[in-house]
Amino acid sequence: MRTRNTALALAAGAALLVPAPLSASAFPQRSEANGNSAQIPLSSPPRPEASRASRAPGEGSVSAAALLAKAAGPCKQVSRGKYRTDDGAAENIPVCAKRGAVLWTADMDIDCDGRPSTACNRRTDPLFQNTTAFQESNGRQLSSEYLPYIVVPGASSRWNHTRHGITGGSVAAVIHRGKVLYAVVGDTGPTDLIGEASYAAAKSLGISPDPRTGGTGAGVTYIVFDGPKASPIENHRAAVTRGDALARQFLSRN
Repeated sequence: MRTRNTALALAAGAALLVPAPLSASAFPQRSEANGNSAQIPLSSPPRPEASRASRAPGEGSVSAAALLAKAAGPCKQVSRGKYRTDDGAAENIPVCAKRGAVLWTADMDIDCDGRPSTACNRRTDPLFQNTTAFQESNGRQLSSEYLPYIVVPGASSRWNHTRHGITGGSVAAVIHRGKVLYAVVGDTGPTDLIGEASYAAAKSLGISPDPRTGGTGAGVTYIVFDGPKASPIENHRAAVTRGDALARQFLSRN
């Protein structure tokens, strides 16, 4: 987790080039045998029927509107306090609970940490760290450039995500401007800040992923499901399949 208030201020007056949203099949896995890096495309997940897809831009078959409607209403706050989106900002973001999930609406800062890549390294990101809180099934660090993941606040007396069954590989529906992205929990951050996701997550949602000046200042809803995790954590297609099923369960609960 890093603070982005300075970067967002610099970006406020400039038009950012926003990358086109990506589908699940556009997030490749990496093969690095013999020191060579090659992209192995994932096969595309089954396509929902056309009428359903038109109501659910993004991934899966559940619409952003349906998820937001289910998440709306009084907040059953499970955090003992509220979070800041950036250093110096007001503490005004609670973590709320609905049956089957916890959720919050905040900004999105860009986490470019983990395994170094072309987009995420010490040259492109002055705050770069080469580790993530959770690792791939083979022990390697996650890749922010290639894996859509979110960052949850570090466990503290304010809120401990593990007490809600949430840890590495837990699946979240991330919603921005009517689009749904399924991402895994991949990293943890400071105990007083909330609202961050990987380079790949931002890029898929049409948010500038630049670790220096990217992100968005508001309007991102994170719904983290407490059900079964995506396995392996590094397989985005597994997160989409799992997330779509969990989202349907979430909508069906009273």
